[in-house]
Amino acid sequence: MSHKFHKFWLKVVAVIVASFAPIFFLGAIEATTGPARITMDLLGWPLDGSATFTAPDTRFLSALTGGFLLGWGVMIWNLSERVYDFAPEAVRKSVIYGLLAWFVLDSAGSAASGNASNVVFNAIILLIGVGPLWRPAQDRPALAG
Repeated sequence: MSHKFHKFWLKVVAVIVASFAPIFFLGAIEATTGPARITMDLLGWPLDGSATFTAPDTRFLSALTGGFLLGWGVMIWNLSERVYDFAPEAVRKSVIYGLLAWFVLDSAGSAASGNASNVVFNAIILLIGVGPLWRPAQDRPALAG
């Protein structure tokens, strides 16, 4: 893969990560929990309507999750725009390590909470996220001054 394609893929990863932020933010508001409930029901397969978001602490955790996901997505986007040209390997590895850390802890927690089906969804997101970043870029364009 090329340097240019890696920069593009980092933006794809940023959008994937950040796209979950508004869903979980909406889960914090009693009147707009629908998208978060559906997402949690899907990730905790089978679809059975068991995710309710009725408890205030669940909605609070949803707010925190939305904030973390938005921040992580914005950080990855900024790494692609502001740092990647200067340190492509450091950025590539940082994003991969971040995705792997998320995968391990999220999957372990999912299994421990009785939602092992989420490990499958996590694996799909991990494979998409890492994608072409698994290998270093083959070219190295000159830095803009």
